[in-house]
Amino acid sequence: MAFVNNSYSDDRRIEGIGTPAETWQQWPGLAALPELHADRLIPPGQRAVIVAPHPDDEVLGCAGLMMQLALLDRPQTLIAVTDGTGSHPGSTRWPPQRLAHERPEESARALAALGLSSVPVTRLDLPDTMVAEHEDTLVKQLLTQLSPDDVLLTTWRGDGHPDHEATGRACARAVEAVGCRMLELPIWTWHWAHPDDHRVPWQRAGQLPLTDYQQRLKHLAITCHASQLDADETTGHGPVLSRHTLERLLRPVEVILQ
Repeated sequence: MAFVNNSYSDDRRIEGIGTPAETWQQWPGLAALPELHADRLIPPGQRAVIVAPHPDDEVLGCAGLMMQLALLDRPQTLIAVTDGTGSHPGSTRWPPQRLAHERPEESARALAALGLSSVPVTRLDLPDTMVAEHEDTLVKQLLTQLSPDDVLLTTWRGDGHPDHEATGRACARAVEAVGCRMLELPIWTWHWAHPDDHRVPWQRAGQLPLTDYQQRLKHLAITCHASQLDADETTGHGPVLSRHTLERLLRPVEVILQ
């Protein structure tokens, strides 16, 4: 996850603490989402292709699913769209050059914490915060990676973050051309949306339950992304992944849009 331009959308502003985790937990609609199963999301003979706009999006969005797929011996691969160098604009503690080295390393440590070190990673090195300007390039790169038997997972096209939405759009174009399936992951949605929000396609949503052990490993994997977890005294900004953000995303289920 990277720095968010708060002027991006008047009705999906990513600022402040957002909708509290307790509000989501108390919403009956969340518990009523149909239950999903890893073996049905990625049937035998198919491969999961996780396309992450930034290092940590794969963990926040679908770490539990990735662990469950590993138990099922389903092949999976990770495509990293950017190296997350735009997460700390103006910072002297975390300049882009340092982030370009550290954030891929953090991602590798997070995969190891999940027991997923063997998952292949392809880094596309597109510029962070500018994926929309390189959307056609991303489509072309994805077309070289996909096959009709793949199931692609990526950030939702309506997630509210420019890079997340551009990545989702590019993935949708690529899967249509290849003829494979696509699943979408709401990440920033939980910040700006609210229960029963008409802007979210709840009719497409389902919930994948995680075991207590999988929840603990997901939390451990997030702690590997140290650059995103601390306040930056050189800019006065708080952590990119605030306590409120993590409380919303480290739940006992992962919500997936089919």
